[in-house]
Amino acid sequence: MQHDADPQGRRLPVKLDSTSNGEFAPIPLDASLRRANALAAERATALARRLGKSRREFLISTCGAASSFLALNAAHAAAGRTAGFFAVSTESALDTQLATAELGKQEFIFDVQGHFVNPDGAWLEVLAPGSRPLTFAPKIACARAQEPGERSYLRCLGSEEFVKDVFVDSDTDMMVLSFVPSAREREPLTIEEAAATRAIVERMAGTHRLMLHGRVNPNQPGDLDDMERLAKFGIVAWKTYTQFGPGGEGFFMTDDAGIAFVERARKIGIRNICIHKGIPFGQKSYQHSTCSDIGPIASQFPDVNFLIYHSGWVPDGKPEGPYDPSRTDGIDALISSMHKAGVKPNSNVYAELGSTWRFLALRKPDEAAHALGKLFKHVGQNNVLWGTDSIWYGSPQDQIQAFRAFQIAPEVRDRYSYPQITPELRRKVFALNAAKPYQLSLDELTKQAGTDAIAREKLAAERPNPTFRTYGPRTRREFLNLASWSAG
Repeated sequence: MQHDADPQGRRLPVKLDSTSNGEFAPIPLDASLRRANALAAERATALARRLGKSRREFLISTCGAASSFLALNAAHAAAGRTAGFFAVSTESALDTQLATAELGKQEFIFDVQGHFVNPDGAWLEVLAPGSRPLTFAPKIACARAQEPGERSYLRCLGSEEFVKDVFVDSDTDMMVLSFVPSAREREPLTIEEAAATRAIVERMAGTHRLMLHGRVNPNQPGDLDDMERLAKFGIVAWKTYTQFGPGGEGFFMTDDAGIAFVERARKIGIRNICIHKGIPFGQKSYQHSTCSDIGPIASQFPDVNFLIYHSGWVPDGKPEGPYDPSRTDGIDALISSMHKAGVKPNSNVYAELGSTWRFLALRKPDEAAHALGKLFKHVGQNNVLWGTDSIWYGSPQDQIQAFRAFQIAPEVRDRYSYPQITPELRRKVFALNAAKPYQLSLDELTKQAGTDAIAREKLAAERPNPTFRTYGPRTRREFLNLASWSAG
């Protein structure tokens, strides 16, 4: 127990809090969501006692997760939110076998958006003396924080913890390591450091569990010329932020810089371009966060795959409801852009879930139902991709379990012609859809992942020991602190 991450069982397995991914200001929980957390805590105590277990023992089990989702259902229903819900049986809160059948691993999971902060990277050298970035992350209280060094606490966010959170404490099998928006000299993870991290994982695991992006902002001096060098690191896609650039000015993919970027990617032969959309970095970048350029650029370059991160969602914008062609932002703007440009569903535009899923599924299931329904209907059931934006949200296990259980209410499906979320559709989103643009053999990867060092470590563990912690900012002050050192 002395080495347990939460021996008293104070933290819930479903992390419903105000944490953001650092790209938007945290949004506090309303009264109904605070009630959901309180209800989940109350039920955990009662159910653990009934089963003769400690709270911690109960909460790290699938029954603990099932109990938390049932509490969310109750709180959402009391607030009138019933268009989306978690299809978890009441009995699963007491029956481990049933809970595991409903929430346990059944599929290969390929997360196309992961993040990692290098605790010893060159980005620390450009910080002001005495500055202490990421001190708000709860997990910096680990034992390594006591090691010598001004910022030794950052080692609590290092590669060992990353591997534990993502691959040991969740059902994730594979992840693409992506990049945050930053000036070139302030990248908290450079391509060299990312490649070194990937190599560590590969040596330990004996298989390829990490893939890499190459960050390119074509409106930033030097980025286009650096693409050939990035390609030599074996990257599988390019990552760009259209709302980021010198002086806070973004760009459109249909601008000269955007077109030059796509043409260079085609020439190099890496034809996956991941585009951060929807979440604006302030009012100045708002227009470039919209998806009006996605349909035209996808139509112009049908041999290039455009993976739209967060699916164009706006955290504090108009609620996601049925498709509204008059809306100029959010997921609707992505859909309209495709319609106007004649880009059909299941073609070369992909919608990645990212922070969209985590925020809507746990807080606003009605909006989550419409968001998923619209994406499946208009972008295509073969073109919705799994991404979690972790490590900012800690281990992605609760996001995975939420997607395994989530369902769109039948009356909503019938009214708007949304599909039922079947096990096959879940398998598509979790990995099968991403296998096409990334040209993966999931059969071979599944075989390797089942026997590598990480799989052996999970089997050898006496019991799970997840932290149930998040990393990202939880208040506006923490958000502004993070933005100040990442942007420069």
